[in-house]
Amino acid sequence: MKFVLIDKIVSLETGRRLSAVKNVSLAEEYLADHFPTFPVLPGVLLLEGLVESAGWLVRTKEDFAHSMVLLELARNVKYKSFLAPGSQVVYTVEARTIEERVSSFTGSGTVDGMTILEARFGLRHFNLAERNPAWATVDAQIKEEMKKRYRLLSVQN
Repeated sequence: MKFVLIDKIVSLETGRRLSAVKNVSLAEEYLADHFPTFPVLPGVLLLEGLVESAGWLVRTKEDFAHSMVLLELARNVKYKSFLAPGSQVVYTVEARTIEERVSSFTGSGTVDGMTILEARFGLRHFNLAERNPAWATVDAQIKEEMKKRYRLLSVQN
């Protein structure tokens, strides 16, 4: 993903629950096209914020065992409001299951205590080397990069 859609992990119960925040700035490049006279964070990027948050829950529970943690399915996605520049969304995800290859979550996004997004979704996690052993070094690089990013985002900072 080109964009990092959370700014800070504010709470973590390993393997169970995670909350993160995203501050929306008018300087973000995708707002220029969505929409020029009424800029709002695109709904798919709101959902991706939940997915990123859940990805950190998987990574921390599995000690960064998989380089790839990707959205597999999304259900009951409900958008209830727009997210404009100057707003801060709080993403909260709760694990329903985290297994070796797949996980499922419920999540929401709130602004000033008002829910603007709700979803149930599933993630798939794997390493590239499972499909091609030559990609093992790429897996290692991705995992190290994710560990560095987590240190930047984590509540411990």
